[in-house]
Amino acid sequence: MEKIQGNVPSVLVHDKDSAKKRTKKKFNVEHLLLGSIIPAFLIIAWEIFSRLGVFPSYMLPSPSVVLGTIIGLGQDGTLAGHIGITTYRVFAGFILGTIAAVILGSFVGFYQKAERLLDPMIQAFRSIPSLAWVPLFILWMGIGETSKITMISVGVFFPVYLNIISGIIGVDRKLIEVGSINGLNAFQLVRRIILPASLPSFLTGLRSGLGLGWMFVVAAELMGASQGLGYLLVLGQNTLSPETILASIILFAAIGKLSDWLLKIIETRALHWQDRVAKL
Repeated sequence: MEKIQGNVPSVLVHDKDSAKKRTKKKFNVEHLLLGSIIPAFLIIAWEIFSRLGVFPSYMLPSPSVVLGTIIGLGQDGTLAGHIGITTYRVFAGFILGTIAAVILGSFVGFYQKAERLLDPMIQAFRSIPSLAWVPLFILWMGIGETSKITMISVGVFFPVYLNIISGIIGVDRKLIEVGSINGLNAFQLVRRIILPASLPSFLTGLRSGLGLGWMFVVAAELMGASQGLGYLLVLGQNTLSPETILASIILFAAIGKLSDWLLKIIETRALHWQDRVAKL
């Protein structure tokens, strides 16, 4: 009898873990299916209206034609190169922009005088349209990869910078006072209180920065690119091929969504300690 009772807790724990895994898997499937309803409906309606002639093919080709264009690019071996070089540019610019934003944003967030000194100028730069940087970067760095990656890093920098400052400034003063009362030094306050408290805002900034990185890569690939999804957009425009333009747009959307999904997984795991309100 004692042996059986001793095994009961472990069995209950195992059953509880299995139930959590099944619930999580069910939620993921439901989330995927629910998120696919509207895109599937739009694609079906688009295909039907295109076949009925409501949408002229020379202006808006059907999804099947666009899919055929993507498959054709894959079969001739150019699709992988376009996707690869664009993804490389985005993530290189994302890393550089994030590093610069973390360094400068942390400095401005921790020191009030630094905020008064630097923040007005940075906010002024943030108001400059992305395309306004193109001629200047071409003049300074030519039309090589350096100018393109720099262009993308500029787009990534600002949302990450703003969210880092917002996260640091928004830390509850009472938490810092409690840490000081418990004998934490400045480094321990940063590591154990300020960084965890500002992490949600920082991760939100990363997702926003990555999204802007995918937007800025189009402007970057206008700078004399001979390969990339942005180049496909220009190629489709110059050759009057709307199916090429739409194929590039759809690939941008798909890869951008995939990269955001990966960051969202990292965000969820990094913030597992948060007691969040369950979303129905």
